[in-house]
Amino acid sequence: MKKHGLRSTLLPVFTALIWGTAFVAQDVCAEDVPPMAFNAIRFFIAVLFLAAVKLVIGLFKKKKAPSAEERPSVKKLILAGALCGAALCVASNLQQAGMHWGTEAGKSGFITALYVVLVPIGGLLLKRRIRPIFWFAVALAVAGLYLLCLHGSFKFAPGDLLTLLCAAAFTVQILLIDRFAGELDPILFCIAEFLTAAILSAVGMLVFEKPETAPILAHALPILYVAIFSCGVAYLLQIIAQRDGDPTVVSILFSLEAVFSVIASAIILHQRMSAREYAGCALLFAAVLIAQLPEKKTGGK
Repeated sequence: MKKHGLRSTLLPVFTALIWGTAFVAQDVCAEDVPPMAFNAIRFFIAVLFLAAVKLVIGLFKKKKAPSAEERPSVKKLILAGALCGAALCVASNLQQAGMHWGTEAGKSGFITALYVVLVPIGGLLLKRRIRPIFWFAVALAVAGLYLLCLHGSFKFAPGDLLTLLCAAAFTVQILLIDRFAGELDPILFCIAEFLTAAILSAVGMLVFEKPETAPILAHALPILYVAIFSCGVAYLLQIIAQRDGDPTVVSILFSLEAVFSVIASAIILHQRMSAREYAGCALLFAAVLIAQLPEKKTGGK
C-alpha cells in the first residue's frame, strides 16, 4: 500500500470536481472556437501559470546545487513531458473535437470516463496484478456512468467516436503519468507535459484550422477557467495523486468528473437531475467506496 492514502483519495476527487465543471466551460467554447486553437491557448496559459507558481515557490526555498543523482532527471523530464504531452494533446483535441461535432457534455463525460475500464486493462498488458474487487467496482462505475449520462439509444455519431478515441488516449496518459510521476518534480513535469501539448496543438491549429480572434476573446473567461483550473491546478493534482495511489483506484476517482459535470450543469444551466441520474450517482459512489476497500490478507500471523 502506498503512503498518503487519504491524500491519494481526496486529491483525485477534487481533481474530478474541477474537470467536471470544466465540461460546461468546454461545451460553451466548442461551437465557436476550433478544438486545436482552444487547446493550444489553454495549454500555453497553463504553462505560464505553473511557471509563475514554480517561481513563487522558488523564492521561498533555499537554493542548492543539484546532486549528481538529480542531473539525469532532466533527460527523464524531457522524455516524460514529450510522451505524456503527446498523449494529452491527442486526448484533449479528440475530446474537444467530439463536442465540436455535436457530442453533448454529459455524453462526452460518460464516453471519456471509459478510461475507468481501459486503465486496468492497460495495467494487465503491463503485467500488473488487478484485484478481483476492482472489476466489480469498474462494472458498477460503468453502469453508473451510463445511467448518469446516456439517455435513449447509444449510437456512435462522429463526435462520439472521436470521444471514444479520446478515452483511449487518456488511458495512455494516465499509465504514462503513473510510470514517471514518482521520479520527477510535479510542477516541472506538468510544465513539460503542457508545453508539448501546446506546441503540438498550435502546429495542428496552423495546419488545419483558421481561428478568429473575436470568438476567442468572447469566450475568454471559460478559456481561462479551463486553462488555470482544469489544466494548471487539476493536472498538477493528478500527478501528485498518482504518485501516492494505485492508478486503477485513482482512475475510478477521476471518473467522478461525470457526476460533477451533471451537478455543474444543474447549477449553471439550471437543469434538474432525474431519478435515473441520481441512481447513476449512487452507483458511481458505490464503485468508489468498493475500490477503496483494503485487500484481505491471507496466511501469516
